[in-house]
Amino acid sequence: MINTLAVFLGTCLLLAMVPGPGAAVIFRQAVGDGRRSAFMTMLGNETALVIWGIAAACGLTALVTASQLAYDTMRIVGAGVLIWLGVQAFRSVRRGESTFAPPTGPAPGRSSGWRSYRTGLIANLTNPKAAVFAMSFLPQFVPGGLPVLPTVVLLAVLWAVMDALWFSGVIWFIGRARSLFDRSVVRRRLTQFSGAVLIALGLRLVTE
Repeated sequence: MINTLAVFLGTCLLLAMVPGPGAAVIFRQAVGDGRRSAFMTMLGNETALVIWGIAAACGLTALVTASQLAYDTMRIVGAGVLIWLGVQAFRSVRRGESTFAPPTGPAPGRSSGWRSYRTGLIANLTNPKAAVFAMSFLPQFVPGGLPVLPTVVLLAVLWAVMDALWFSGVIWFIGRARSLFDRSVVRRRLTQFSGAVLIALGLRLVTE
């Protein structure tokens, strides 16, 4: 059982290192809005992971796999979210801003904590691959003899914790290199790059 848990945690860490929509959104928030916004976005992303784990334990994610309509709907919505975030990144560069937040937000140039949290949550909840992956990945590590529902939920929480550990390191690194990212030219280029990545991921998702 200990060996199985060690393999599971190691696999979760490796999965966190693989670039994807969640990573792109967190990176965009870290560069454009700062450390606090990135951490809140990360919390939203990890909350979605736990929700998908609970859904997998309850068998709900099987519906996404079984129903082509449900899968396609999530795919289109998820692609729309990613493309919208990418477009917003380019618009912020054009306006000379560094955030998705409107001018009436709580502070100039900063997204609210709730807005950032919601961004991470929605980006992951509208990713059908996350649903299918949770259903196929988590049950493999349930030891024989243990109740499936609470064990899968616990594994989902551990998955989110390992994911958060990796992204916390990424966010910390970006924060330490803040003097570089604060340069207007570097910030604009990174914002444009993150926007292009988000749009590309969205287009890839919608054309699959």
